[in-house]
This record gives sequence, structure tokens and C-alpha cells, in this order.
Amino acid sequence: FEGEHALLMPFAALEGVRRGCRAVVSAVAGQVRPSPGWLGRVVNAMGQPTDGKGDLPPGLSPYPFRNAPPPAHARQRVGAPLDLGVRALNTFTTCCRGQRMGIFAGSGVGKSVLLSMLARNVKADVIVIGLVGERGREVQEFLQDDLGETGLARSAVVVATSDEPALMRRQAAYLTLAIAEYFRDEGRDVLVLMDSVTRFAMAQREIGLSAGEPPTAKGYTPTVFTELPRLLERAGPGTEGQGTITGLFTVLVDGDDHNEPVADAVRGILDGHIVMERAIAERGRYPAINVLKSVSRTMPRSADPAYLPAIMQARQVMATYADMEELIRLGAYRPGSSAEVDEAIRLHGPLEAFLAQAKEEATGLAEGYQRLEKILPPPATEN
Repeated sequence: FEGEHALLMPFAALEGVRRGCRAVVSAVAGQVRPSPGWLGRVVNAMGQPTDGKGDLPPGLSPYPFRNAPPPAHARQRVGAPLDLGVRALNTFTTCCRGQRMGIFAGSGVGKSVLLSMLARNVKADVIVIGLVGERGREVQEFLQDDLGETGLARSAVVVATSDEPALMRRQAAYLTLAIAEYFRDEGRDVLVLMDSVTRFAMAQREIGLSAGEPPTAKGYTPTVFTELPRLLERAGPGTEGQGTITGLFTVLVDGDDHNEPVADAVRGILDGHIVMERAIAERGRYPAINVLKSVSRTMPRSADPAYLPAIMQARQVMATYADMEELIRLGAYRPGSSAEVDEAIRLHGPLEAFLAQAKEEATGLAEGYQRLEKILPPPATEN
């Protein structure tokens, strides 16, 4: 608002709108009515179907696009570990039901493929996918090739492509959480996959600059950093008798800079972060997850106590190899100089093979722990 005037922004193109047209305020436009019939469907940011399969059956209760999260004192604690089907994540960054994690990656390192693996393999009741600011060409590829019929059958997909107005791109993120909140209130364990939070922030920046907000770091406006926690806090455990919303939100790191403003802000809000690195992708190991830089804030409590020593041992071995990698590749390290480094060199190949996983492959929590334990030498026993 500016004095007696209200600043309005369009959700769509303004062709045909002229001075003197009537403007009507509608509360209905700010809410949506999800139902079980939304599973297997693709909608735009306003909740309108775009898949050519007919109208969506409306639910009984309206859900605001911009809903408030449950009160902190009424929320349950995070639940049991959630089987994501990706052994690198299950083992080293175990995610619990109701936890919120960020997937931090540059462009072209396999982020979309990892999302498709999660959508197909995760042991959740319902999946809600938000494609915010995606290229139009990639939407059908993701739906048909990556997600497939099996993944789509238990998913609701919200799409706002990069050519749509900033309000629509922002609205797509809000709608994704509104649909998830409906299924959570029904007692379901929901997984939200959003690609990406960065494009949500860019849309909010565009809106803020148009409204006259002052730019701050990298041009982002103050409301960007106000809206991020409002969006991300909507994921998490519900109240007594409700289900959970587990959130996996991708963050596009500008120029592979993991400390740029949006990445830094999101990392401080979420309950953990998964780091994907270009160097790992370039050597052909997918998913290109750097487990040493990835953190789940529910670890070690969320990991199986019986396998926790193996997890810590594997991390130590990988850290030793990472410290000495340059010397090893240059041939400057002499075998036999350090038993610890020699063991790290011997186990490097098997551990890399363990972290690599084909797109069609799924590995459960227990299976991943057992496979890791077989790679590592038995712990030394004291006499």
C-alpha cells in the first residue's frame, strides 16, 4: 500500500485488461481444496489441472495457500527414520519422518535424478512434488522418464515453469505445502520434494524489487529472508493425531558457492543439508553426494545404534583419504608410511562403489548398514 493506493501484481498476462475494468476482491482465490483424488495429477500454481485428465475432485476443507505452521509447543517430535531408498543418504545422513533437509547443488550435477530416485524409492505414504521455475522441456522428462507411472501414482505434482510470472512461481511453492498439509492432517506421512527453493527466493526478489523494496546481498530483498522461514517451517511433524511432512528442498548454489545468501539462510533454517559436488559428478560417481560435507542434525540419534560404530569408522576412513588425496594422486605418498592412510587407500574403491547407486536401484535402511559393515574391517579387540 502507498497512501490510499494498493499496488497489485498479476498472476498472468495482462492482455485485454484496461483502465476502467472492475476489480473484485475474492477470499476464495487464496485457498485450495485438496482431496485424495489429487494423487497422480499435475496442477499449476493455482491448483488447476494441466495434465488433460479432467477436473480435480474438491475436498471438504479449504487450505490457505499461505498457511501458518502448527504452534511449536503443540508439534510432535520427529519420528522414526525414513527409508529414502538411497544408501548414501540412509547410512550417512539418516533422515527422520518430519525432518527438513536441503539438497545443495550446482547446475548439472544430477540433482533431478536424485529427486526421481527419492520419489520412486522412499517409504512414505504420499509424495508432493513442487517444480518451481523449471524449464518447460524438463517437466515432461521428469514426469515420464524420471518419476514414471509408479512414482506419479502416489504423488501430487505442482508445476510453475520459468516463463511464468513471479507470483505464479512463488504461489507454486505455497501450494505444494498446502497440499502436503492436507495429507498430513489426514494422518499420512508425506514427503515434500521441492525444486527449487532458490527459484522461490528469486521470484520473491522480483516481486520485492517491483514493489520498491531495497536490494541487499546479491540483490535479494528483505522479504526474501522473511518468506523463507515462513515457507520451510510449514514442513515438519504435525500435532497429536496428525501425520508428518518430511521436506527435501533443493538449493541451487550460484557458481558452486555454498555460502551465497540463499544457501546460507536456508542452511540455518533446515535440520540438515546434503551437499552434491561437481568434482564427484565429473569423475562419474552418482549420486554425487559428498557425505563428509553433508549433515543430518538428527544424527547420531536417528541411526541404528548397532551400526553407528561402522558409520563413524567409514567417515573417518573417507576423511583420511580426502586429507591425503592430492599426495596420493601425485604419487608423493609412499605405501607403508602410515597404516591409517594405507587402510584408507585400500577401502577407497569399495566405499566409492557403496556410495554409487543406479537410478533404478533401491536400497533399504537395514540393507545399507549391512553392506557398509561388510566393507569395513572388524574393530580391533583389546587383549
